[in-house]
Amino acid sequence: MESGSPGHAAARRPGDDKLKLRPYTAADEDAAIELWRRTWAQHYPHLDFNKRVDWWRTRWRSELVPVARIVLAETGGALAGFVTVDPKTKYLDQIVVAPEQWGAGVALALLEEAKRLSPAGLELLVNKDNFRAVRFYEKHGFVYAGEDKNPVSGIAVNRMAWRAHA
Repeated sequence: MESGSPGHAAARRPGDDKLKLRPYTAADEDAAIELWRRTWAQHYPHLDFNKRVDWWRTRWRSELVPVARIVLAETGGALAGFVTVDPKTKYLDQIVVAPEQWGAGVALALLEEAKRLSPAGLELLVNKDNFRAVRFYEKHGFVYAGEDKNPVSGIAVNRMAWRAHA
């Protein structure tokens, strides 16, 4: 049977699985929020992120969408991750990558895009116990800039910063 016949997946074209970056639109909200929930739940399974979705949606709409540049990463037409960065404050609030894409270069592509959007530098907070993220940021030029507490959860976080080299 032909791969395009009813009941069968259409044939993939070369390049369909290539990582593509594009700007966020309001139509992406539900998918981005679900990816946030799923990814954080995978990393912190002892926390109930289903109960946090309404809070996150409110924060997304009121704090991130109005001021941040949000860029989505897609592979094969599916959302693979996103980054939120405010070029005015240099604050990188989120890099979220689908768990099935961890280690596939999505986070690096999103971080490089954040650096392009905020070429003078970036600052972020990362949970101290998120060792994978801390190592990732250090590997890509971020340095420890002090300790802090997450303003919402009170969890201990590291402040990290990246500055472009002239």
